[in-house]
Amino acid sequence: MYRSSTLRRSITSLHRKYHLHPTTTTPLRQFCSVSSNPSSTPSETRKYIGYSILLLACGAATYYSFPFPENAKHKRAQLFRYAPLPEDLHTVSNWSGTHEVHTRTFPQPESVSELEKVVKDAHERGQKIRPVGSGLSPNGVGLSRAGMVNLGLMDKVLDVDVANKRVTVQAGIRVQGLVDHIKDFGLTLQNFASIREQQIGGILQVGAHGTGARLPPIDEQVIAMKLVTPAKGTIELSKEKDPELFHLARVGLGGLGVVAEVTLQCVDRQELVEHTYISNMSEIKKNHKKLLSENKHVKYLYIPYTDSVVVVTCNPVSKWKNPKNFKPKYTKEEALQHVQDLYKESLEKYRVSPERDINELSFTELRDKLLALDPLNDEHVIKVNKAEAEFWRKSEGYRVGWSDEILGFDCGGQQWVSETCFPAGTLAKPDMKDLEYIEKLKELIEKQRIPAPAPIEQRWTARSKSPMSPAYSSGEDDIFSWVGIIMYLPTTDPRQRKQITDEFFHYRYLTQTKLWDSYAAYEHWAKIEIPKDKDEVADLQARLGKRFPVDAYNKARRELDPKKILSNNMLEKLFPLPETV
Repeated sequence: MYRSSTLRRSITSLHRKYHLHPTTTTPLRQFCSVSSNPSSTPSETRKYIGYSILLLACGAATYYSFPFPENAKHKRAQLFRYAPLPEDLHTVSNWSGTHEVHTRTFPQPESVSELEKVVKDAHERGQKIRPVGSGLSPNGVGLSRAGMVNLGLMDKVLDVDVANKRVTVQAGIRVQGLVDHIKDFGLTLQNFASIREQQIGGILQVGAHGTGARLPPIDEQVIAMKLVTPAKGTIELSKEKDPELFHLARVGLGGLGVVAEVTLQCVDRQELVEHTYISNMSEIKKNHKKLLSENKHVKYLYIPYTDSVVVVTCNPVSKWKNPKNFKPKYTKEEALQHVQDLYKESLEKYRVSPERDINELSFTELRDKLLALDPLNDEHVIKVNKAEAEFWRKSEGYRVGWSDEILGFDCGGQQWVSETCFPAGTLAKPDMKDLEYIEKLKELIEKQRIPAPAPIEQRWTARSKSPMSPAYSSGEDDIFSWVGIIMYLPTTDPRQRKQITDEFFHYRYLTQTKLWDSYAAYEHWAKIEIPKDKDEVADLQARLGKRFPVDAYNKARRELDPKKILSNNMLEKLFPLPETV
């Protein structure tokens, strides 16, 4: 549920980052100059002295509210001197700005031979070079302050095998760049995540997925890969060459080696018909099995505090049987009207002036701005959700396009997101626990009065044969449901972002304690967050050990990366390894 990359290699200054400028001292100088005027009365003098003290106190409170790292007093001093960061320091953050690191080690090789040299040198020196993709992961799984390697310059298509519908690419190529290249050959990828900005290596390593109960997660499209490892150099893996390690490394979290090249199984490029309509839980229960089995792609978008369920199905045009009357009942302007009216009403209520012409704002921009006015007020969020339900009701209809265009989704602005994956029976016999999970989740939201915005997104995949995938199963017909919850970060104010963050983690904690164990649900690797409490970390490690082959994974890490140069704090907390000499 996150749209674009903000991997940045930049020279920045902390005062610019936190929107602090020398001009912020001007009001204080004005107050002081007025209070020193001989013609001022004693009461005026006291008033302006009071203003000055208040301003200084606010400035100090704002300053100390910034999330500086512990023991970083020198950075606080830099802030007040407006000094830039060192020129050799690279700033890398994820798209939502929830995780960010600065590092001096950030090689960007342009070929496999350069990558091999980078990995070999780092291994000899014990220098961390955590593989980082395009920086999309909500939890910053690829980030490491100690050092990273990025394959953004290794973005070539190496071979297109039209006869066998296969393509071999360098792992730094982005999904959109890949599909743009192979469409001229009449090919495309079997499935897509919500966005197209991920590097191929990154989207595979975290076990990303699209939707479609007959379609597996994206790692299943990999039929061969080239892995550059610290201890054993470059190794080639496939179902024929070391199949056990191949399947383990397909969702390797960047801990077994740097994925350099990948061969993917593609499919013929197809036009799809997307049908979007509003339903409710009662109707969904009646039609759920049919919806899963008869549609190539299907997802549900639930709107908390309403009974509305947005259903989105996609199927090949060639198999479309209904009349091709694609004219929508409402115009885009009519669909937006209710949301625009609520925004105007809310601006007046909260006494805020609009920053832009309301007619220039898309639906997701309007939702962001509405939530920014009072993001933790459940009554306000409920109004926004109901306006969203009305928007989707008037957005019902069809559209036709190529799969790489249709399967994307505008996920809105910066956000916190947690997504879990759990078994849902088989395609022939869905166990309906996926819908039961949603009902209990919505009950929990309403009972606890969580200011939960829309949507709660539910998708499905077939099983994966990669043991580290949350959708791994030995059952060929097994299907899995993926459910994502969300809270937006529609403000740059650090205090308000922290308040939203705290509320989101309370929301996530409630779902974890009330639902996860009951439904054998495990978080997406790109969205799992590491607890601060040591006991909670230990509980997380024990829980992961019940579902994933941790011993086999750590054994492979010891053999391929004994000095843990590809690791970071997150990987060590999830799968701790003893220190090596």
